Amino acid sequence: MKLQYLPTLAVYFICSSSLYAADVQLGGFIKANTRFVEGNLAFQDSWTGGGKVVEHSKRTQFGAQESRFNLTLNTDEAKAFAEIDFVGSSQGNPIISNSYSPRLRHAYISYQGITAGQTWSTLVNTSTFAETADLGGPLVGQAMVRQALIRYSTEQWQFALENPYTYGTQAQTDGLTSITAAKPDWIDTSHDYIPDMIARYNQSGEWGNVSLSGLVRYLDPAGTSQWAGGLSLAAKLFTFGQDDLRLQLHYGHLGRYVGTDAARDIIEGELETSTSAMFAYRHFWTDYTRSTLFFGHTSTEREQTDRSHVGVNLFTNLTQALTLGIEVGRYQIEDNNSSAHPYAQQGMANYAQLSMQLQL
Repeated sequence: MKLQYLPTLAVYFICSSSLYAADVQLGGFIKANTRFVEGNLAFQDSWTGGGKVVEHSKRTQFGAQESRFNLTLNTDEAKAFAEIDFVGSSQGNPIISNSYSPRLRHAYISYQGITAGQTWSTLVNTSTFAETADLGGPLVGQAMVRQALIRYSTEQWQFALENPYTYGTQAQTDGLTSITAAKPDWIDTSHDYIPDMIARYNQSGEWGNVSLSGLVRYLDPAGTSQWAGGLSLAAKLFTFGQDDLRLQLHYGHLGRYVGTDAARDIIEGELETSTSAMFAYRHFWTDYTRSTLFFGHTSTEREQTDRSHVGVNLFTNLTQALTLGIEVGRYQIEDNNSSAHPYAQQGMANYAQLSMQLQL
C-alpha cells in the first residue's frame, strides 16, 4: 500500500466507523509570498495595529506560512469545521529549515442555530474584509478576533457569549507609567470571569449586506468592576457591474476586538475608548482581473495612539483556482504624547508584496 493513501484511509475509517454517516470536505489553499519593506518601523509579515519604531531599514522575505488547510464534517443534523495554518508559529530558522508549526484557527460545531467552539467573534463580518496580498488587509481598522464562544443564530439575529479576556495595564503606584516602566504592570486576567456579550443584527439582499453589532463587557481588574461597551457597523455594498464597497466603523470600549493591537481594553486602570474605520473599494477591470484600494485607521483617547494603513493592489486569475497578486502600500504610526504614553512613537514603512495562491 502506498503511503500517500494513508490520510484518506484514516478519514474514511473515522467516518465509516462512526454511528452516523458524515460528508467529508477538505479545503484550504497554498499561498506563496514575496514581501519587501522599507522604513523606520520593524518588519512585520503582515501589518497589524501594533508596531515598533527602529532605525531606517530594508528587508525582503519569502514565505509560505499563510497556507491553510481545513476539514468540514456534515451530517444530517450537525456540522463540524476545523482549520489550521502556520502563521506566527516559527519553529525552525532561516539558516536551515524555515519550519513553522500548525496553529488552530477554527474548531467548532454547529447544530440547529447553535455554534460552539472557536471561530470568528460575532462582532466580525468577514464579508467586509478587503481582498489583499497582505494577510488580513487593513487590520488596524477592522474587527478581527477569533475565540471560543457559544452563539445562537436566527435568519437575522445573533446572540453570543464569548471568551472574556482583559488586555491592558493597571494603574501605576511607583510613579512610572505602564508604557515607560521596565516591566509594565499588565492586567491580572484571573478576574476575567463573566463572558463578553454580543448581539448582532444582519440584513442582506441583492444590494449586499450590512450588520450592526453591540458589545457589552464586564472588566474586573484587581477587583475593580467596570462595565464596558461599544458598537460596530459593517457592510458590503455592490456598486457598478461587479464592483463593491466594503466598510467597517467601530466606536467605544472595544479594545482588543478592533485594530489587532492598536488599542488596549484598559490603560492604567481606566477604560480605553477607540474609534476605528476601514474602507475598501474593489474594481473589476475584466472578469478575471481586479484591484482594491483600501484604508484602515484607529485612534484612541487615553493612550493617544494613531495608526493607519493604506494600499492598492492588482489581482488576476491565471486559472480558475490560481490567483496572482501584487500590492503596494504604507503603514504609519503617528501617536501623540499622553499621560499613559509620554514618549509617542512616530514612524512609517512602505511595502510591496507579490503573492500567488492556489485554492484547494
